[in-house]
Amino acid sequence: MATDPLDAPFTALATFDWGGDPTPLADLESRVREAAAAPPLAGELEPRFAELLTSSAPLAAKAFACRQLRLIGTARSVPALAGLLADPELSHMARFALERIDGPEAGQTLREAVPRVGDELALGMISSLANRRDEAAVPLLDALLSGPEPLAVAAALALGRIGTPAAAKSLAAASAASARYADAWATARIDCADQLLADGDRTAATALYEAVAATTGPAAANRRSRGLRIAAQTGLLDCLENA
Repeated sequence: MATDPLDAPFTALATFDWGGDPTPLADLESRVREAAAAPPLAGELEPRFAELLTSSAPLAAKAFACRQLRLIGTARSVPALAGLLADPELSHMARFALERIDGPEAGQTLREAVPRVGDELALGMISSLANRRDEAAVPLLDALLSGPEPLAVAAALALGRIGTPAAAKSLAAASAASARYADAWATARIDCADQLLADGDRTAATALYEAVAATTGPAAANRRSRGLRIAAQTGLLDCLENA
């Protein structure tokens, strides 16, 4: 019976730890690069990496598997990656992989993780949702705007990067709990307005630019606030030019 050429490198990976022989990993990395243009090969590699994540393999091996699933992962890998999101040592690697996986399963998994992984790891989940421009995350992020300030600020900035009309509505209705974070709220509104304008929604973008300009005022208190005011004024001019 022919030996599967994947058996040896995956057997080595299953016991790989920091400081070990990286040769089998280089072989797998090469195969993953090939798999980008060869779906059948990706279909062979992905379940093996996902299975390793649910095994007793060392941390280094699981981190390596997450990196590869970031390149070839699909919805089939989501359950295995989800199991790592509450792990302080592997959470960031798992969410980086989920960020790149198309389809609703990955976004749903990140949203569901936010309330259950603790505030520190939740900040990472929020960032990943922003990177995905996950429109379905808007209600969750909106609810966080009235919560503890670190999460509220992260949620506001994420809404700005998602940049949909629903995100704009949330940002328009909410304000920073303290003046300390006022610039973060303004930044979120600018980011959201920029995205709306790029998407052709000039009316919603104008409203957000005007809100920032009114909040910062002509005598902005610091360099950051002055920069935000300039950004708002520039955005308003862009809106007029695209009228």
